[in-house]
Amino acid sequence: MSERKIRVLIAKPGLDGHDRGAKVIARALRDAGMEVIYTGLRQTPEMIAEAALQEDVDVVGLSILSGAHMALVPRVIERLREAGLSDVKVLVGGIIPDEDVEALKKMGVSGVFGPGSSTQEIIDHIRKVVGAA
Repeated sequence: MSERKIRVLIAKPGLDGHDRGAKVIARALRDAGMEVIYTGLRQTPEMIAEAALQEDVDVVGLSILSGAHMALVPRVIERLREAGLSDVKVLVGGIIPDEDVEALKKMGVSGVFGPGSSTQEIIDHIRKVVGAA
């Protein structure tokens, strides 16, 4: 009898072309026993929501270094809700100013992880919010 693994979609919305951090997180989550789907660069909110639906994920992790998080994150959350995925947890990582963290959480973001966040901190957060801690 095996437990279902936590399924995480890692996405790079917008035009940001830097994905090293997303790949590091994807590998850490996989090494922690999670199933990870990485969508690649330059994803639209619609593409992210469609991938989340098709892959039946528990968590969507958005990696944003471009500064467009206040425009992109609400659109991703809205598309997830439209797809019937309001129970999917959304995490944001990247360059996020402190003054935007509370606003992102009010939008429905479960956790915000900036530079210096440890992979273990992210793993523990995911396990906690998915109920697998």
